Amino acid sequence: MTEHLLELENLRVSFPTRDGPAEVVSGVSLTLGRERLGIVGESGSGKSLTGRAILRLVRPPGKMSVERLVFAGQDLMALGERGMRAIRGARISMVMQDPKFSLNPVMTVGEQIAEALRVHGARLSRQAMRRRVVSMLEQVRINDPERVAGFYPHEVSGGMGQRIMIAMMLIPEPDLLIADEPTSALDVSVQAQVLDLIDDLIARNGMGLILISHDLELVARYCDRIIVMNAGRIVEECPADRLGEATHPYTRGLIDAVPRMNETREELPVLDRSAWSGT
Repeated sequence: MTEHLLELENLRVSFPTRDGPAEVVSGVSLTLGRERLGIVGESGSGKSLTGRAILRLVRPPGKMSVERLVFAGQDLMALGERGMRAIRGARISMVMQDPKFSLNPVMTVGEQIAEALRVHGARLSRQAMRRRVVSMLEQVRINDPERVAGFYPHEVSGGMGQRIMIAMMLIPEPDLLIADEPTSALDVSVQAQVLDLIDDLIARNGMGLILISHDLELVARYCDRIIVMNAGRIVEECPADRLGEATHPYTRGLIDAVPRMNETREELPVLDRSAWSGT
């Protein structure tokens, strides 16, 4: 049994520009066990591209290179596209930011969750598939799951839509879930409910989690380890419970920029990028 669920070494992603290739992910390396890893950074820091690259979803004109990409002891770079399709969804699932752009508007909720099983080879009777779908909707804490299974995406709220996406991604029982800003499109009142749900399902199923977010405090609350990215590079890595001891100026700047209810500020601190130029 491999010690690490995921091993990623020296990942680089670039896109062509008029001035030549622009490298947007530069030498990212990480390992992951069956734990919760947070990847944090500003928009454009390369965190979402890192998540997509793990699934080999960097599409042309983007170019991806990596020295090592191993999942559960299997070299993913040695697989053809057919082999990767067997990994995506079944072994590694990804929840995107906004369910409105991920759910098929002409299929019911139940049909889409069932399809997530069928596409990976599940052969169940119609009644057994219906029971499995309803059970999954119950697990993601949707009231009246029998009724909701017959809804179309436009009939559900944003929070319910994200729970449905989580049900679709988890029903094949993957080993790793990549959650890319899973609550950014939701109301604040719903965000904690969705993240508590993901946290509970990860713990119950013994899965690994990569939670990608721009919210440092949120990631510290739900993850075991944190990786901080800036300009396509990892600038700091630390246990979540030691985030307050972070030393890199960029990480300190992110922490200091968080508004707090118990203090009054004339203005928020500004990140001094010259303090870490060349990282």
